[in-house]
Amino acid sequence: MALQISATNPEHPALLLELPWQTPLEQWPEEYLVPLPRGISRHVVRYARAGDEVIAVKELAERPALREYQLLRDLDRLAIPAVDALAVVTGRTDAAGDPLEPVLVTRHLGGSQPYRSMFETTLRPATMHRLMDALAVLLVRLHLAGFAWGDCSLSNTLFRRDAGAYAAYLVDAETGELHPRLSPGQRDYDLDLARVNISGELLDLEASGALHPSVDPVDFGMEICARYRTLWEELTRTSVYPAGKYHYIERRIRRLNDLGFDVAEMQIEHASNGDTVTFVPKVVDAGHHQRQLLRLTGLDAEENQARRLLNDLESWMATQDDYAPGDPLGARPEVLAHRWVREVFRPTVRAVPVELRGAMDPAEIYHELLEHRWYLSERAQHDIGLDTAVEDYIVNILPRARETLQPTAD
Repeated sequence: MALQISATNPEHPALLLELPWQTPLEQWPEEYLVPLPRGISRHVVRYARAGDEVIAVKELAERPALREYQLLRDLDRLAIPAVDALAVVTGRTDAAGDPLEPVLVTRHLGGSQPYRSMFETTLRPATMHRLMDALAVLLVRLHLAGFAWGDCSLSNTLFRRDAGAYAAYLVDAETGELHPRLSPGQRDYDLDLARVNISGELLDLEASGALHPSVDPVDFGMEICARYRTLWEELTRTSVYPAGKYHYIERRIRRLNDLGFDVAEMQIEHASNGDTVTFVPKVVDAGHHQRQLLRLTGLDAEENQARRLLNDLESWMATQDDYAPGDPLGARPEVLAHRWVREVFRPTVRAVPVELRGAMDPAEIYHELLEHRWYLSERAQHDIGLDTAVEDYIVNILPRARETLQPTAD
C-alpha cells in the first residue's frame, strides 16, 4: 500500500513528506525531533518539526487514528480547547517493505506543559487547586457540547498559563464519543473515571517523592468532582423569580458572564397564575471575555488573560479625552481599543526581550507586567507607571526565571 497523508490543510502534506515515515517512530533520528517534555502515553509519541511548525506524532492503529482525527476536528468545530488535528499518515512501510503503524499528527500547543513536567519542582497545593479548576472547566465544556471523554486524566491534558490561573486542553480523544446530548449517567461515568485516574496519577507522584507532603491524592481526586458539580449546577440550574423582577434574570446572566460563559439561548416561562417567572439557560457557550476582546481588539487570548486585558483597556479608555460613552460624537469603543493595542499593548510587550520571554505568549507577558506594576505601586504607595514596571521586571524578575523559560517568537 502506498503512503497516504490525509490532511486538513493543503500545505501540510508537502511539509510532512520530508519526515522519515519509513522509520519506526521510536527510532527517528534526533535531527528531526524537537526536545519538548512529553506526558505519559500508551502509544509512542514524538515531537518533530515540519516547516515552521512543531508537531506531535503518535503511532496507533489505522482505525483509531482516523477516528481520533475526526473527533479532534469535531472539537475544533465546536470551539472546545483541544489540540489541532493536522493529518493522518497511513500506508507506512520500513526499508524492507514491512508495514509500520499509521500515525496521527497534531499541532504542538505552544506554551503548554504536561502535568508531569510541572511536577519536576514540587507544586504548591494552591497551584494544584488551579489545575483542578482548569480541568473541571474543560470537562464541563466537553459535556455541554455532548462529548463523553471516556478517559479524563491529567495525563490526557495539557495546561497553559492563563493570567495567574491555567487553561486545560484535551490532548487525547481516542476514547471519546460525540452525542447530541449526554445523559446524567454518561456525565457521572466520565466524572468517576476522572476521580480514579487523577487519584492514581497523584499516588504515583507521591511514591516518586514529587508530591507536596500536604497533598492527599484521594482528596484531590474528589476535588475534581466537587468543582465540576458546582460549575455544572451554576450553568444549567433552573431559576424561579417573582414576576416583574426581570433584573434577577440579568443578574444571573452577568454571573454566568463573570464565570466566562455566554448564554446563547434561554427559556423563560410565566407561571399560569402570573406570580413567577422560570428561567433556564438552555445553551451556554464558554469564552465570553475571549470573544469580547477579539471583537474589540483582534487579540486572541485565553479567557482569564482576556478578562485582565479588558479591565486594563477599560481603565485606559477612561483616561482618553475622546472617551464619552453614549455620546454620538465620542470615539467608538472599537477605535479606542485598536488605539490601545497600537499605543499601549504592543509597545509594552515588545519592550521585553524575545530571548527572555520563554514560553509566555504576549497576553501572558502583559498580564505579568500588570501584576508587577501593581506590586511595585503597592510598595511605593503610588502608581509607578507601566514603563517603570517594565524596566524593573526585565532587570529583576526575568533573569531569575531564565533557566526555566524556553525562547519563543512574538
